[in-house]
Parts: sequence; structure tokens; C-alpha cells
Amino acid sequence: MITPNPAIDARPVKEGKMHSSNEMIIHSELLSRIPPIRSGVSTRCGGVSREPLGLNLSYNVGDDPSKVTQNRERFFGALNIPIDRLAIPYQIHSAAIRRAENPGRYESCDALVTNIPELFLAVSIADCLPILLYDPVARAIAAVHSGWRGSKEKVLLKAIETLRKEFGSCPKDLVAFIGPAAGECCYEVGKEVAKEFPTECVVQEQGRKPRLDLKFFNKNILLESGVDEQRIEVSPLCTICTPAILHSYRRDGHSSGRMMGVIGIVP
Repeated sequence: MITPNPAIDARPVKEGKMHSSNEMIIHSELLSRIPPIRSGVSTRCGGVSREPLGLNLSYNVGDDPSKVTQNRERFFGALNIPIDRLAIPYQIHSAAIRRAENPGRYESCDALVTNIPELFLAVSIADCLPILLYDPVARAIAAVHSGWRGSKEKVLLKAIETLRKEFGSCPKDLVAFIGPAAGECCYEVGKEVAKEFPTECVVQEQGRKPRLDLKFFNKNILLESGVDEQRIEVSPLCTICTPAILHSYRRDGHSSGRMMGVIGIVP
């Protein structure tokens, strides 16, 4: 069971269980139990962009900028998050972490941490993992973007270490949500990539390329760091094989839009 805490509902969450308040948002059930936290992951549904972009939230995929702005207003508005309070990393598939103290764009990094209320951290995804962390004791958060390169460099572990260094966070206090991403069912990689990961994170089948289970790999990082398993929630959704609601660059190539995962602390 989760250690009792006045800010956390102590009922356990089965791995992969979650709920969505509407077609635009996927919520972590675990994070949704925590009153000070506002969070969610967008889908491709409910947007105004031409298909297949739908609810695309990126200005960098050839979408009409005015449509992207409307999509952001819809998604973040549904979460009651002001767009002018967003901090967003300019992602480079690295293990670089930055501390966010103001809204805006943060260059050359793939994770942000903060303890500032009403500053919302957002990462962009279209197959890579969005990982959202909250420490209810230190009242600090992190948003992590982790593809295979970031996972190889253990960007999640470095985010946990940064929370400890900057805010005194202890891993046993963390609550974590690993959001929708390319799953082991579909995420094929070359042999040179597969060999960079433990064998238990690689699926080998006759006649197919190796498949990588980055959710399992990053969950193990959380567990090995000391995060309680009952405080970890993993989305079962694979971006590649869930075309009705999720964007996937692997599936759609340059016609793919981008989703976002976001987390923030509110009074």
C-alpha cells in the first residue's frame, strides 16, 4: 500500500489502469487523486487541425500555427491551465535536465523540474515516453521526455537525482506516471539499439526485428531508485497501434502530429 499521506488517496492502482475526463485528455488515476496536482496527456481527438493532425499541439510539424494555438487553448483550457504559465523544453533526445523557474521555452533539454506553484511543465511526444513525477513532501515536480536515446542515457534517473539535489526529494516519496508511448507490441528497433538494453526489455521473435519495452525499462529505473511500486502507474496504451486516439511518428511519419504531457502544482 502507499504510505499514508494527507495529499494522496492510498488505494492501490493496478498497472495500466487510468481514466479520461474527455476525448482530449488521458489522466493518470493515481495523480488525479492528489488535490494539488493538475496533469494530463493529450490525445489526437477534439482538435481543429486538418486530419490526420487533429489535436496537434506542435508548431513544428507543418500545421497552421493558428490551428495549433486553438488546439493548445482547447487542451490546456480543459485542464484549467493558463498557456502563459507553461514551461516547455526544446527536446533533443538527451539526458539533460533543467530547473524551471519561469514560463517559456528551455533550450536543449529533455526534462524539467520545479517547485514553483502554478508553473506547468509540458513535454511533447509522439511515441517517446512522457513521465510525470510528483513529490508531495518536497512539493516538487518533474516532466520527462524519454525515447530510446534518453532511456539509454537514463534521463529519468537523472531527473530523480535532480529533484533530490534541487529540492531534497527522496525517491520513496515520489508518485510517477508513465504515459502512453510506443509499446513492446509494436516498437521495433535495430539490433544495434536492442543490444544497448537489458535482455528483459527486448522482445525477440522469429522473423521480426527486436522490439523494445521502454515502459518496462523506465519502470525498473523508478523501482531501482527506491520508488514504491504502488506509487507507479503505467499506461497500457501504445501510440503505434492506437491510431484512433493517439499520434505516432513511427506509424504516420511526417504526417504525425504531437501530443503533450503536462503537470503542475496548484494551491
